[in-house]
Amino acid sequence: MEFLTINADYYCGIDLHGRTMYTTVMDERGDIFFRRNMPNKFPLFFEFMKPFLPNLAVGVESTYNWYWLADGCQEHHISFYLGHALYMKAVRGNKKKMDKIDSKTIANLMRTNLFPPAYAYPREMRATRDLLRRRSYYVALRAGANTHIQSTFSQQAILDIQGGDVKRKKSRRALIERPENQDLALSIECDLDLMDVTDAIIRKLEKQILQQARYHNHQALEILITLPGVGNILALTALYEIHEIGRFKSPQNFSSYCRVVKCNRESNGKITDTGNQKIGNPYLKWVMTQIINKAQQQSPAIAKYFEKLKAKHGPRKARGIMAHKFAVTIYYMLKNNQAFDEEKFLQSKIK
Repeated sequence: MEFLTINADYYCGIDLHGRTMYTTVMDERGDIFFRRNMPNKFPLFFEFMKPFLPNLAVGVESTYNWYWLADGCQEHHISFYLGHALYMKAVRGNKKKMDKIDSKTIANLMRTNLFPPAYAYPREMRATRDLLRRRSYYVALRAGANTHIQSTFSQQAILDIQGGDVKRKKSRRALIERPENQDLALSIECDLDLMDVTDAIIRKLEKQILQQARYHNHQALEILITLPGVGNILALTALYEIHEIGRFKSPQNFSSYCRVVKCNRESNGKITDTGNQKIGNPYLKWVMTQIINKAQQQSPAIAKYFEKLKAKHGPRKARGIMAHKFAVTIYYMLKNNQAFDEEKFLQSKIK
């Protein structure tokens, strides 16, 4: 866990909700000068903050709706800090919880340099990143419909239906005729309708994402595509979730963010629990998992290397080692502006 050193005359802690925010402003000694609940309207917030400008620091937890506040602060040259919600909860440890206390606590964390930062993703690439995340949602919906169709046939002991039969767009409507029961047929028809709709949505999203990618760090995208088996979607997902590799201090820091390394939690020589394993970016973890599969299909040398790892460590640990290895490789590829080097990848050792 890292903490920011924030130097300001006034510290504004905001407990942000969907429609309102509770705001507390204090100085470096902890004296409170302003405290109020107000609607989520930046012009109103800015009017109240004018007496504390220009040396004001604004802090908020990384909730789902911080975009508008960060953008408004940027436009008006107000220092904005996004706090890691899980780490902030661990640091503050309040017994009592209410908006007034939460906003005061955030301001206190800022002024005492105990504010754990999260990455405030810049607005220039944020919308395209969110389109990629939305695409993942629709892909999951389509996959769920596919799985349900196959499960339905398995329930009826209709065993000649394969996954490819469901994916094959030109002929899959014929599957509706297979069950004798009309309710089962309707269930399959609805799943196929959902797959058709999500197919169209995914195509629309991918078209827009590819158009926007031309304006956002095209050089990094070209580097990522050199990874074996990696196409546009995997490379774009990695590009938009990483944004700038320079924000990670080390390959281990980046690997932790990708959720490909475990964090040790022990006391007095004993492992206490396995918590905090999901702190990080789930989309980058998905990227690393997919790269393992794609690379084996594309490169016989990598497939052979993976088989050796499985023989030595077992399948689960072997995948963990490969995911970590690819995360470290991507870190140095982007940092050094170098394409993927298979020989170097196979010879490198991770610490």
